Amino acid sequence: MKALTYHGPHHVRVENVPDPVIEQPDDIILRVTATAICGSDLHLYRGKIPKVEHGDIFGHEFMGEVVETGREVKTLQKGDRVVIRLSSPVVTASFAACSSTRPARAPTPGRAPR
Repeated sequence: MKALTYHGPHHVRVENVPDPVIEQPDDIILRVTATAICGSDLHLYRGKIPKVEHGDIFGHEFMGEVVETGREVKTLQKGDRVVIRLSSPVVTASFAACSSTRPARAPTPGRAPR
C-alpha cells in the first residue's frame, strides 16, 4: 500500500509499505478512502515531536471500509464504512460505524468495538 512516510524534518515522501495484517483478535484492517493532514501532522513534519523515526507513517484522521476483522470483532464486518476518531502510537483508535442500518461507536476510547 502507499503511505506518507517521515524521513526527517521537512522531508516526507509517498512510499510503498507492507500491507497490514491481523495480529490481534480485535484488530481491524481498513481500506482508507479519505484522510487529512492536521496540526499534529504538521508538528511531526517540522520535527517538533522527538520520538518520530524514519519511515513512520503520517495520518491519524481517516475513514475507510472494513476489509478484514479479527475473530473477536463482532460489531463490524467486511464492507462496513467507518470513521476513525483518533489513532496514534500511544492511543488505539475508536471507531464510529457509518452503516445506515446500525451505527455504532466504541464504548471507550482506545478499544475497537467487538
